[in-house]
Amino acid sequence: MSPRQSSGRRFGLPRGLGWAAVVPLVAVGAGLLFATSAQTSRGTDLRSSGRSDMVDVVRAQDRAVRVRAAAVQQLQDEVDALTARAGPGDITVARLRAQAGKLAPLAGSQAVNGPGLSVSLNDAKRTAASLPKDFTADDIVVHQQDVQSVVNALWAGGAEAMTLQDQRVISTSAVRCVGNTLILQGRVYSPPYTIRAIGDPAAMRAALDRSEQVTIYRQYAKLLGLGYEVKTLDKTTFPAYAGSLSLLNAKSLP
Repeated sequence: MSPRQSSGRRFGLPRGLGWAAVVPLVAVGAGLLFATSAQTSRGTDLRSSGRSDMVDVVRAQDRAVRVRAAAVQQLQDEVDALTARAGPGDITVARLRAQAGKLAPLAGSQAVNGPGLSVSLNDAKRTAASLPKDFTADDIVVHQQDVQSVVNALWAGGAEAMTLQDQRVISTSAVRCVGNTLILQGRVYSPPYTIRAIGDPAAMRAALDRSEQVTIYRQYAKLLGLGYEVKTLDKTTFPAYAGSLSLLNAKSLP
């Protein structure tokens, strides 16, 4: 593949038209532009004041999500405490709590600990200009599908619980790519991305090796310098999932 050529044309000055004629024309044109701009703006900023910096918007929303998540967790703790008080004197409440306790590890609503794996993905430490022929800047950054491939492989390898960055991941968690960042449950993250899973380390390593998508990522990592690191965790603790367990939207597949 040859380097992309510029499609623009290069215009030269017509013969016989010297700088003596060009300079006055440029000056007149600039004067007209300044006058038009002054008339249009009427002393105000021509740029729209309603346009917000997208980075600031994302950061503000991230902070808002953190605050609301903390409030939700506090309320959930209060509900749990009140339910625990009512449990001993109410047979129905006690029975429901026992059932919920059995499902809690699977639903992610309970903190868990045990051995597992840690997988870290990172962008390549190089510029697009340094890439070999036929590769682009998209090939040296971690994408949503790369993270999702690791998550899927770990689940397939028998993972009992999982976290992405500092958040617990459950069956309804969705990892979305927005530019060069990831959004998980309303929080924004930049690379490196670390996925940790509790389960049989050997079984999960084997599942990573079997995954076609993860294998492709590892090939790119070896060729272009993307980050890929797998570590065994002797023992780790994951917090309980702090979000809502209610499924808001669902779609049946044919």
